[in-house]
Parts: sequence; structure tokens; C-alpha cells
Amino acid sequence: MSLSLFHFFIVNKGGTMKKQIESINIRLMVFDSALELGKKIDDYLLEMYHLDKKKNTFIVPIKQNYFEDGHLKVEINETVRGKDMFMITDIGNYSLEYKMHGFVNHTSPNDIVQQLKDGIGACNCHAQNINIVMPLLFAGRQHRRNTRENLACGMMLHELDIMSRVKSFITFDAHDQGVEHAIHNMEFDNFIPTNEILEQLIHDLSIRQLKKIVFVSPDNGAVGRRNLYLNSFNSVNIHREAGSFYKQRDFNNFIDGKYPVIAHDYSGMKDLDGYTAIVTDDMISSGESMFDVLVELKKLGVKYIYLIATYTLFTKGITKFEEYYKEKRFNGLYTTNLSYIPKEYQKAKWLHVCDCSKLVAEIIYSIHNDMSIHDILRDKSYPIKLIEDKFKKEKKK
Repeated sequence: MSLSLFHFFIVNKGGTMKKQIESINIRLMVFDSALELGKKIDDYLLEMYHLDKKKNTFIVPIKQNYFEDGHLKVEINETVRGKDMFMITDIGNYSLEYKMHGFVNHTSPNDIVQQLKDGIGACNCHAQNINIVMPLLFAGRQHRRNTRENLACGMMLHELDIMSRVKSFITFDAHDQGVEHAIHNMEFDNFIPTNEILEQLIHDLSIRQLKKIVFVSPDNGAVGRRNLYLNSFNSVNIHREAGSFYKQRDFNNFIDGKYPVIAHDYSGMKDLDGYTAIVTDDMISSGESMFDVLVELKKLGVKYIYLIATYTLFTKGITKFEEYYKEKRFNGLYTTNLSYIPKEYQKAKWLHVCDCSKLVAEIIYSIHNDMSIHDILRDKSYPIKLIEDKFKKEKKK
């Protein structure tokens, strides 16, 4: 016997079946880990092709089963022969459950990667191309070998690289893009959703908050990302500063898989009275390091603090974030919907989840139609235009 984890029925609200579009070669295989994101991507693709969202879909119906001994199986319920497949998965979704020997388990990143491989195998070489959309990169922080350990991310990419018909791998804000050196055959595209995040942030900030901004990296690894956001605010209307924190670690102890941080040292202009601080990173795990950064910035006189992280894992929950927000130690956290965030967390006043489904749909549309993705990868002028427009409107008042 098997426990059915998820069975995708392609039906609209009226209960009628949605049709696949035979004249268009694109298909989406949306795993249950990325179901909500996948549906939004499907809607945007249908708009791009001027098709009725109530009657049509690009999503291929699949069945994902977990057996009682823990094995899983993916079945495709419709032909994919000759199709350009885009498989959408989220290795950060820990909410899915399955039973093994009577115990209820939550899916791990390893489970979801195996599910992806099973989906590729289920295509049985019939698909014309297979393109993988994995926004949160599996083991992305395991990008270099520091001791006797496996390079899990590189191994996963290598395994996909040698699979038949796998054409491209699409990810977002990889911790280190150097992991692409593990592959030789498939394409590797890394997108950073800067515009999607800054569009909402710039809309929310007042003119007063925008006039003086310090861009901060919480550690050495985030300096490049800080500079990207710093340059995105290259406007004559804004006075910009840059700062960085350097972590001091206790190498005598190893706790929860890491050496604990014992201090954060700040490098940059010390007189930040009245400034708005924008702290940028690729992800927030537990948030412990970020809390230390918030305390230190307040000591420097920063008035407003906004956090930006493409992924918010909240591995220890959001209780401490709630406390810090109530104590006015920070003003907001901007993230994306590219990986799972519990619904109850999304209700927090300080958490702003930016929708990136349209961006993913544009990427899929461009790759499927052999169009250049240069503008999607390199367009950094959009935030500056938003800032200039905001200041112009303020002058007209």
C-alpha cells in the first residue's frame, strides 16, 4: 500500500477539466513542494500566450506517492512526448508529510531532490528537453570543502548534468555561483530578484527615509550582494554609505552544525545618526546573527532598519523577530515567495513577501522561445527609475 501525498487534478473552480494546449510545446511539472508558486507561474504564462486561465493550463497532472517503507514514486498522468518540460520544485518546503513504518515524517531537502530525479526518470526520455527550476539551491551553502566533507551541491548538479535530456538548471540568488563549475553539459542560470524586492521597498519607504541610506552586509560573504543593492540606489537624490560586519567565531565549540559567533565588528562610517539602514543577505536561517547586527546598528544611531533576504528559513521560528519588531529594533523584512514560508508567518506586520512568479514565468517563456535573457539578468536601472519618479512626484506636491 502507498500513501498518496498529492494528486494534481487540473480543474477550475466550476469543477470542469482544464485543457492542455497542444499547439504550444511548453509543459510544467509542478511538484507538491512548489504548488502555490507553480500555479501562479502557470497563470502568467497563459497571459503571455493570451489564453483563458479558466479553461487552459500548462501544468502536467502528476501523482506523487510515498510507500509505507519510505520509498517514493512519481507518475505522469499525461503524455510529455516531444514537450519542453520545466520542472518546478522547492527544497525548502518542510511542511509536506508522509508516513514511514507508521511514523509521520516531514520532507527534507534530500527527499525533494530525490523526488525531482524520480520526475525526470518518469519522463523516460520522451520529453524533448527538461529544464529544472529550483529557486532555493540544494546545499547551496556547501559550496566549498573546508574539511573531510562532501560537496553536496556540486554532486547534485553533476548527477543532473549527466541525465538524459536535462538541458538547463535555473536557480535564484545562489550563495556562490561558482557551483556551476561542477557541470559541463546543461546550462546554469542564476537570477537575483533585486527589482522585485526593491519595487515594493521603494514604494513603502518615505522620501525622508530614502534621503540618507547606509547599505550593510552582515558578513564578508554578503559584500557583493550589498554592493548590488547599493548601486541600485545610484540617484542624486540619495546620500549613500556602505558598511560591513565581520564575524568573530568561537572555534573551540561546534554547536548546531556551526561555530558560534561571539562578536560582530563593524567597518564603515560610525556616525549614522538619522540614517536608514538596509541590511542585505541571500538568506536568513535562524536569524541569530542578524539580531546582533540590529543591536550594533542601533548603537551607531541608525533610525530605521530594513532587512532584505531572498530566502527566510526561520529555522527557530519568528518569536524573536516579533520581539525585536515590537521593541522597534527593526522596521521590516523583505523577502520573496521563491521558497516556502508558513501562512501564519506571512501574516506578521513586519514581513513583506514579494511575488516573483511573474519573473519566473518570463524566464521560462524566454528560454522556451530561445530568446535572450540578458535584460532579465542585467537590468539594474529599474530601481533608479522608481526612485527618480518618487522624488519627482514629491516635488510636484
